[in-house]
Amino acid sequence: MNIVTGSGGFIGKHFVRSLENVLEIDLDNCEEFIEKFNRWDEVDMIIHQGALSSTTNKNLQMIYKYNIDFSIKLFEKAIEYGIPVKYASSASVYGSQSSTAIMNPLNYYALSKTTVDYWVLDNIERFRHVQGFRYFNVYGSGEYHKGTMASLVSQFQWQAATGQIHPFDGSDEIYRDYVWVGDLVNVVLSNTAGSGIFDLGTGSPITIDTVAQLVSLKTGSKLSPIPFPPPLKGKYQYYTIADMSWLEGYNFKTVKEYLQG
Repeated sequence: MNIVTGSGGFIGKHFVRSLENVLEIDLDNCEEFIEKFNRWDEVDMIIHQGALSSTTNKNLQMIYKYNIDFSIKLFEKAIEYGIPVKYASSASVYGSQSSTAIMNPLNYYALSKTTVDYWVLDNIERFRHVQGFRYFNVYGSGEYHKGTMASLVSQFQWQAATGQIHPFDGSDEIYRDYVWVGDLVNVVLSNTAGSGIFDLGTGSPITIDTVAQLVSLKTGSKLSPIPFPPPLKGKYQYYTIADMSWLEGYNFKTVKEYLQG
């Protein structure tokens, strides 16, 4: 049996489709699951994707409850029963740093991911096998329910239906490392690395303006930049690049290839 938390989310659904014999857990039943589930000896792997993922969420009690407390309780069960774990961290832990050697979270979501990562590193020897993945900008089919939290690849595609695409002013200077969800699932499930916490992107960032132009070329929509949103000032990553030196020989799909699909 494979446990997938966050199974109703964008990335979680893709894991569910790629696995057999899956027990699906979402936030609305995670507390009851931890309290009442008694078949841990039947679990082959835990894929932990569930979290409150909004970067603008300021409800500290809820963020702690679902992102930190539930994660640690789940990991303690994995340790007790010797179950391998693969879980979602986030590139947001790096904040505005261009280096992936420093963690500098800029919002409460990122802080919760940083907290769990530190807990895992402090307890890594207790796990049979644990891998955390700091996801960079994940895109692909099935993002619609995420709204403004969806990838810009998807948001620009939706905007294109109106005939106009709205990147931020200055988007030609904002770089992002985008990773297709299909590649992400393949890497998480098939890599042969040991326990640890790893970046998961392509290692080849492109500007937001480039993404907008690619969607514009694909759809014939006009580029119509908008002012940078004030709520994001000081809480936005202007350059992200994954350190993929831990993974060799994998050919990632590019945004251009995805759009030409």
